[in-house]
Amino acid sequence: MIEHRYHLDLPHDRARVWALMNDYARWTEFAPMVLAVEVVYPGDEGGNGLVRRVIYRLPMGRRGSALELVSGVVPGERYTYTMLSRTPGNDQTGGVRLESLPDGRTRLHFEERYHLVAWPWRLFERRIYAFINRKNEESMRALSEWLTAHPDYACGHLGV
Repeated sequence: MIEHRYHLDLPHDRARVWALMNDYARWTEFAPMVLAVEVVYPGDEGGNGLVRRVIYRLPMGRRGSALELVSGVVPGERYTYTMLSRTPGNDQTGGVRLESLPDGRTRLHFEERYHLVAWPWRLFERRIYAFINRKNEESMRALSEWLTAHPDYACGHLGV
């Protein structure tokens, strides 16, 4: 099993970061691998039980998709997710937590755990997830850059 943990301090308040992280229509504007996000099931009023399908870029022009179950939601603060694989044992789990810092900044904590059981992919697990981890970190930095470029973004849309 491979585990990746990362954090990034953002010059934006937690409410704006949370809003953009949950604004799935905008993921394609800042996440370099994401082609589309479809909410398959919205979950309860807090987002627990939400199921999203993420369509993403793969190397050499290929595309992939992942079904993700969101749980453990504390609105404005954290959630966990499970990427549901077609192959039993290949599920990935992760989570995001936002921590308020002084002066209205936010520390974004990200973690993900991988475990490939299918051959031959298991042989390439470290290389595959090194690539994915780089792209996840790029997405988090780009999320911050997007918020900086859109100072009027709040509560999930522009102009509020």
